Amino acid sequence: TQAPRQTIDLRSDTLTQPCEGMRGAMASAELGDDVFGEDPTVNELEEFAANMFGKPSAMFTPSGTMANLCALAARCGRGDEIILGKYNHI
Repeated sequence: TQAPRQTIDLRSDTLTQPCEGMRGAMASAELGDDVFGEDPTVNELEEFAANMFGKPSAMFTPSGTMANLCALAARCGRGDEIILGKYNHI
């Protein structure tokens, strides 16, 4: 028999809550300034993601909102507008 599938809801940055193990991992993680490339955890994650997708580099964004903003900034200039479909959101 197969184990029941667990749904992970990623609709919102505020919907997903870390478990105790994740909180412990965050509390014990080695820290550094990611703006200056000095956070070893962020560096490792970005390298892992770049390798996974066969890209030269990757950028960690801590939320879907930030990722959407980065995507828009890369594609649109100041004052530009974006048109989305009826069932799309940013």
